[in-house]
Amino acid sequence: MHAPLPQASLTIRSRRTALQWMALTAASTTLAGCGFRLRGSQAFAFSRIAIMPHPGGGVAQELRRSFGDAVHVLTVDEPISQAQLVLDVGNELREKVVVGVNTSGQVREFQLRLRVQLRLRNAKGKALIEGVEISQQREINFNETAVLAKEAEEVLLYRDMQSDIVQQILRRLVTVQASQLD
Repeated sequence: MHAPLPQASLTIRSRRTALQWMALTAASTTLAGCGFRLRGSQAFAFSRIAIMPHPGGGVAQELRRSFGDAVHVLTVDEPISQAQLVLDVGNELREKVVVGVNTSGQVREFQLRLRVQLRLRNAKGKALIEGVEISQQREINFNETAVLAKEAEEVLLYRDMQSDIVQQILRRLVTVQASQLD
């Protein structure tokens, strides 16, 4: 059987609980007051977009999936003339550059790079974004005793860079205004 807790420990526990609630309330009030809010769905000024080339590389494919129900992405069967915007995602280039070697000349560190060229035009062919390059890079250590693990890590890093580039493209597309669609 447990002995009942002394009265002093109950007041300490209730004070601690009260302080935790006050801290939580203060934190939530501060976040609400500074304008913080979770990122919701993005509002685009257009409802139809064509992403070229079809199917394209990993960035173009992930970009197609990321629009969800907010924007209709034209399929290969639909004519481009139905699109309000045409986004060309070109020259998706993945690079792996040696940036560090040890004294015996063995590779110790790589830099992974992902570059994508963008071109955005409206239905009339007017360029809204011309020849912009978006790039991401990540450093990865190399160990010849864990080659398979490092290859898996490399795949994950490329996927992470690809997702970052897609988010950057979406943020740029949000800035397109309805007046630019004509």
